[in-house]
Amino acid sequence: MKSEFHSPLAHSGIRHSHLRPVEAERGNVLRMSEISIRTMDGDDEARAAALIMSGSDVWKRLGRTFENTYRSVSHPAFEKLVTVAEGKVVGICVMAIALPLIKGYIGALAVDAGWRGKGIGSRLLAAAEARIYSESPNVFLCVSSFNPEARRFYERAGYAAVGELLDYQIRGESEIFMRKTKGPWDEFGK
Repeated sequence: MKSEFHSPLAHSGIRHSHLRPVEAERGNVLRMSEISIRTMDGDDEARAAALIMSGSDVWKRLGRTFENTYRSVSHPAFEKLVTVAEGKVVGICVMAIALPLIKGYIGALAVDAGWRGKGIGSRLLAAAEARIYSESPNVFLCVSSFNPEARRFYERAGYAAVGELLDYQIRGESEIFMRKTKGPWDEFGK
């Protein structure tokens, strides 16, 4: 099984990361010709990514529809990475790299329900971090207070809560602002 990271960003110094083959799950062997993480390409992939995101319970609770998720996923100001397996998009990460203050924000990370628990999210997050770390010593993201599994996922990956945005997306819930850092800006790139 061939597994590799394809990136048109190779000139930026991002190291390619390899995905481990997906393990057997509950006795069922999953067969794939290739898993890759790469820049999203075209409208069909944007629609597939929006379908993954808008179909998740978290996005539904936030009131996101396919239409507004598609607009976000296809917006040219954001960089998008997708995980492709068996010829289809199974994961998406949306990043804002050039924000004035926070150069490096992960706006969304989602994996198709049928592909969760196989390390795809961790590898997609690592690829996004590699892209952001080429521009910034910090990676920021928000996780909803009603999504403790996602918060644990990010904490295991080295993120720490740095703030809480009360009633930000929906009344009665918070967005937990998280950061992972390689150090202060004054040491970045030295």
